[in-house]
Amino acid sequence: MIRLRIYGRNVVKEALDNNEVIKKAYVYKNFNDRGILNKLSKSNIKINYLEKYELDKIESGNHQGIILEVNDYDYASIDEIMDDKVVVMLDHLEDPHNLGAIIRTCEAAGVKSIVIPKDRAVKVNSTVIKVSVGAIKNVRIVMVNNLVNTLKELKDNGFWVIGTDMQGADYRTLDYSGKVVLVIGNEGKGLSRLTRENCDFMARIPMRGEVNSLNASVAAALVIYEAVKDEL
Repeated sequence: MIRLRIYGRNVVKEALDNNEVIKKAYVYKNFNDRGILNKLSKSNIKINYLEKYELDKIESGNHQGIILEVNDYDYASIDEIMDDKVVVMLDHLEDPHNLGAIIRTCEAAGVKSIVIPKDRAVKVNSTVIKVSVGAIKNVRIVMVNNLVNTLKELKDNGFWVIGTDMQGADYRTLDYSGKVVLVIGNEGKGLSRLTRENCDFMARIPMRGEVNSLNASVAAALVIYEAVKDEL
């Protein structure tokens, strides 16, 4: 089993400051951040010094000369989010950069929980953690087996479900005053049919230009901030 890896100086510093359990450390042989090296040494973490090309084989992202293997991400349970005001659900997003950006937006807007499916979707990985720039520490990620069943459970607990779609009402005209689930579709296919059928309302972002859609993380940011604007 491949452990979760984190990389980049800022992400690594945060992990060390938070006393995360670190299994292995891979460091460029000319790495010169004495603060990080000293913290690794004080934590009795063995450092594997490597050439840059060896680090690139371990992690293709911008690792900045340091990669850590840590414990797998600890997903939250659905029961933990039932009292939330706003929940974001991602309908089979595939791009880790989108997931990381949405996590960052949620944290900035005060949204505490994101629901993702177990299959055919991006999971929390090293890229997601790096793109989230530390925000993932303050946002719960819930992984579920079936989005439709989860929507039904959330609706049974008082949530209204708002999907995003080009055929919906202007997202600025909808009522977000109750408990709401904001559903963001796949980057290319949008919402799946069954997910769409279980939405109470559809939100549309008006477009004036030639393109007919926005990046998933940008669309999510607009709808998220609309949903929480009265609380900011």
